[in-house]
Amino acid sequence: MAKPEIQITTTHTFEGRRIVKYCGLVSGDAILGANMFRDMFASLRDMVGGRSGSYEKVLRSAKSEAIEDMLESARERGGNAVVGVDLDYETIQVQDGGSMLMVSATGTAVVIE
Repeated sequence: MAKPEIQITTTHTFEGRRIVKYCGLVSGDAILGANMFRDMFASLRDMVGGRSGSYEKVLRSAKSEAIEDMLESARERGGNAVVGVDLDYETIQVQDGGSMLMVSATGTAVVIE
C-alpha cells in the first residue's frame, strides 16, 4: 500500500489551502558517518578550492532521510501536510578523531483542505 503524499513547506501556511487541524510537532533525524578518505580529500579541496562532491552527496542523503523520518511522524499523527519546516545541520566529533554529520528536520504536522 502506497504511503499518502504529504505536502511540506517552510512557511506557516499553504497558499490557497486552509489548515483545519494542528497535529503537533514532528521531527526526523539522520546521523551519518564521514570516513577518513572523504575527510582527507575535503581538506585538499579546502586548500585548492572547489566543491566536495562526496560530502555534498552525504549531505543530500542525510537531508532526505531526516525529511522522510519527519514525514513518517506526520503520517502517524494523522497529518497530510507539514508547515514551518526547518533543517539544521551539525557536525559531531567522535572519540577516535572522526566526525559524523547530523541533520534534523522539524515542523508542525497539520491537516489541510
